[in-house]
Amino acid sequence: MTINKTDNGARLANTILFPVVGLVLLAIAFSVALIAYTSRSADHAAMESERQLLRGSTQLQLEILAKEQEGAAVWDLADYYTRPLSASTQWLDANLGRWLYTNHGHDQTVVVGETGEPIYNALRGQQLSPDASRELISSIWPLIARTRAKFITRFRPLPSGLFVIERPLNGFTRSIHETGFALHEGELAFVSVTAISPELKQFVANRRPPAVLVSVKKLEGSRLSALETRSGVDGLSASPGADRPGATATFDLRSPLGMPIGYLTWTANKPGTKILSGVGPMLFFLAATIAGLTSVVLFYTRQNTRRLAESEARAQHAALHDSLTGLANRDFFADRFHDELTRWDADKGLIGVIYIDLDHFKDINDTLGHAAGDEVIREAARRLRVLVPDEATLARISGDEFALLLPGYASRTAIEHVLRRIQDRFAIPMYISGTHLHVSLSVGAAIAPEDSLSMGELLRKADIALYSAKGAGRGRWAFFDESMEEHVRTRENLAHALREAIGQDRLTVVYQPQTTIDGATVLSVEALLRWTDPKMGPVSPSVFVPIAEEIGLINELGLYVLRKACQDAAAWPHLGLAVNVSPSQFRHPRFIDDLRETLKACEFEPTRLEIEVTETVFADNDSNILSTLKQVQEMGIRVALDDFGVGYSSLSYLRRFPFDTLKIDRSFIADLEVAPHAHSILSTIIDLGEALGMKVVAEGIETRQQAAILQRTNCDRLQGFYLSRPVPPDSVPATEARLAADREPSAAISLSA
Repeated sequence: MTINKTDNGARLANTILFPVVGLVLLAIAFSVALIAYTSRSADHAAMESERQLLRGSTQLQLEILAKEQEGAAVWDLADYYTRPLSASTQWLDANLGRWLYTNHGHDQTVVVGETGEPIYNALRGQQLSPDASRELISSIWPLIARTRAKFITRFRPLPSGLFVIERPLNGFTRSIHETGFALHEGELAFVSVTAISPELKQFVANRRPPAVLVSVKKLEGSRLSALETRSGVDGLSASPGADRPGATATFDLRSPLGMPIGYLTWTANKPGTKILSGVGPMLFFLAATIAGLTSVVLFYTRQNTRRLAESEARAQHAALHDSLTGLANRDFFADRFHDELTRWDADKGLIGVIYIDLDHFKDINDTLGHAAGDEVIREAARRLRVLVPDEATLARISGDEFALLLPGYASRTAIEHVLRRIQDRFAIPMYISGTHLHVSLSVGAAIAPEDSLSMGELLRKADIALYSAKGAGRGRWAFFDESMEEHVRTRENLAHALREAIGQDRLTVVYQPQTTIDGATVLSVEALLRWTDPKMGPVSPSVFVPIAEEIGLINELGLYVLRKACQDAAAWPHLGLAVNVSPSQFRHPRFIDDLRETLKACEFEPTRLEIEVTETVFADNDSNILSTLKQVQEMGIRVALDDFGVGYSSLSYLRRFPFDTLKIDRSFIADLEVAPHAHSILSTIIDLGEALGMKVVAEGIETRQQAAILQRTNCDRLQGFYLSRPVPPDSVPATEARLAADREPSAAISLSA
């Protein structure tokens, strides 16, 4: 029986041990195979990654070569001296061949004329016969052909029958070019072919192929070292020829004709092989230590348990903190706020709840990008974290808005001291994306128990105070008081009344004439919106238009004016109609569709309509704005730039965007009789509009003297109270008749006035 028990125990042990040992051995064998496969995969992936880096680096080097050409190729003089009738090899030698060699080290520079024949050739700054470049030209002819074809396709036909060449508006280079590789003096080289074109827009009767600038840089010496450094590979070398080298880490280079011309080789990084070399002895050791399997499993289980605990802690932290700044989030802030209010009693002092908002943060995102905006948020969080007391709770509750909880303060003055320190710290500019930014704060504060002991009420009142600080000019703080709430209530009532006025058609549109320079003939009328509320009386557009933008009614309000004006103007088919369009309405994705549908529904001729926009429409540098402008003009509608001269970059808008009319801001007109240089400035603006082919309208004319001064200029139209105040639609014909009657000599504008 003992023997039987021993045998049974051995069998039982074998039954347990052999499968375990077999499983472990099988697991080790599988692990060895998996590691070997993984190491090979890692080696291959690393080499492919290096190859991609090298491909990107060579492409960047080619783009840099094209960028070096841009200054010489996109040049009015270069375009002139490469034309058949004005070609000058002397000028090309001095300004292209020698200059590119001296400043950028171009080994060979060739200019291929409009006929496809070489007209200039220089080798390392020394001029050679153009015929000596034919072999090079033949080897890269596909690049030249594609460049010329791309140039031809850039010509855009105009309604006049002329063509205008459009170059790329963005990207690393603004030139039209093609790049590739070639053999130069038996060595591998970079090649870039750039179309020679004028700097400014030119209008031509016929499309013509361009002359092209060909630049060659050998891939040797310092250039090869720079490419190695940029791509991060080791032992980079260039091997010309069609025979593939023995090295496995190669990057094939082909000529523009598609023929292999050489290779780049380097010493590949093999992380998988290194790992396998280190793991091999351990695999042997693991095979001999099957007995330690249980300990390994226990250790692994313990590690997993610890990792799970750490993961749970990280998840809990992430649930209560902001990922961008590491500050508490809205939920954490609410919990802490609730706890403070629950524990509050009179002996613990005041509790201050502060809302902090970065001023004009949207402008930072629009101009510098969201990455810079994120860095501004992080820097603001760092500054606030350093300044707030230890017992305070600081949280980020939305995009650019922070909240601060200050418990246990003796007085409002003590809370103000904290706010003053914060404002003083933010007076120091931030250095973001290579730019010094002055980022100010608007701060709103509410205090418990003075304002309330309800968390919802305190947060609402802090938000009202923040809104008040912004309305008072930003860059300041404000504590809540009852008058602020009354202001918010009034604003909400105004917004509600505006919605009702639009829905019930209680808004009116009046029209102010735009006349000829003598003030006698009405050419067009500008539609102006007016609102008289039954309870509040007349409400200024400067009040209700911003409210419409804030509550999302501006598009509906703008369409109301457009529809009403088109219906009224149907009675005056001989007059043009000008309608103002707000920036928000102009950027609306359905603006073009709404405009087209309104004109169709009113059966209004698009050529009679002119929309007026201010340069704030273009503040975001949005490429879609130009597309919208072009679509408007393609419909036959004219576009006027309103309030010209008061923005910070009006001249750049005139160059970039196609306007039909220029409206001079009334501030220039008002200065005519008081400012010594106002007349000269006004004449310059009018001449500028005339030079750009735009109609010029002077608005805000209020005196006889102003009208007389403008009559001595080339201004096209006049508008203002002196000629006529805005009138209801049924008074437009009478206004026309009155202005025509005033043309009599006794009432006409005196030229000598």
